[in-house]
Amino acid sequence: MTAGQHPALRLNHPMDIRQITPRYFVSPQIDPSDMDALRDAGITRILCNRPDAEVPPSHSADAIRAAAEAAGLAFAVQPLTHQTMVPDVIATNRALGLDTGDVVLAYCASGTRSTIAWALGQAGTLPADEIVAAAAAGGYDLSNIRPALDQPFV
Repeated sequence: MTAGQHPALRLNHPMDIRQITPRYFVSPQIDPSDMDALRDAGITRILCNRPDAEVPPSHSADAIRAAAEAAGLAFAVQPLTHQTMVPDVIATNRALGLDTGDVVLAYCASGTRSTIAWALGQAGTLPADEIVAAAAAGGYDLSNIRPALDQPFV
């Protein structure tokens, strides 16, 4: 199990799923064949933060959506790049994930963008040190953006 991976997520094959909060997990790119295992592990919503231009058609948002919905999982897509992490996009990302009340798995290439988006969405709501600590517990070092977390981003 990798650092920060939630021990309650019982998966039949290795996946790098990291817990940020009790209801928010992040990971690198997932595969359409992962959906049943994710559902069985307690994930109820998949949030795709990876632009389709970064993946082959077999791993596009539409391919992941079809597999997620077939497994009974909610699915949302909010492609993120470092250039698109602006307040309105972060607010939408929060609404599609954290604000739903679901147990969310947000994914991108490495989990870093999904973690940064979560952190920016929490800025001004949670103390900056708590945000950085939650990300660090999941294996993501956000100390370089800590000053931006002291005030609301959205």
